[in-house]
Amino acid sequence: MRMTTIAVSHETKEALRRLGEKGESYDSIIQKLLSKVAWKELDERWNRILEEDEFISLDEL
Repeated sequence: MRMTTIAVSHETKEALRRLGEKGESYDSIIQKLLSKVAWKELDERWNRILEEDEFISLDEL
């Protein structure tokens, strides 16, 4: 995999370090955070659909 460098503040780097486990790369920590955000957004979308849309029960079909 091709790697790149991104600039983050010292505070952000320390926050990432605290979130990770010993020996875990920053890349791995960021990937886990992105995955959690994706699941959270999907969950919010599902909840919005459940709240706003009308459903027909299988018995009515």
